[in-house]
Amino acid sequence: QVQLVESGGGLVQAGGSLRLSCAASGFTFGSYWMYWVRQAPGKGLEWVSSINTSGGRTGYADSVKGRFTISRDNAESTLYLQMTSLKSEDTAVYYCSRDASGKTRGQGTQVTVSS
Repeated sequence: QVQLVESGGGLVQAGGSLRLSCAASGFTFGSYWMYWVRQAPGKGLEWVSSINTSGGRTGYADSVKGRFTISRDNAESTLYLQMTSLKSEDTAVYYCSRDASGKTRGQGTQVTVSS
């Protein structure tokens, strides 16, 4: 079955950086667009970023554009999110997902940014 396992979250000061990873299994990773979504405390799921099958096309929410970079390694079935210049409003549980709505997502990794 589809498995998505996120890692790399943690507590970081504002202005800091983190790199999230998502190990995928149970499906042909390289055949799917992949997404990062997040859920801040008390809020719904929010699309953060997307990447096409080859990695040549990416998209970002306005709130993270210029600070976050999505990438993928199809040989390793792994999705990444490099996050820089983190802000307190980036605090959320981050999920990798096989769809933009987050319906097929992993268990998430907590990112907490202290101001």
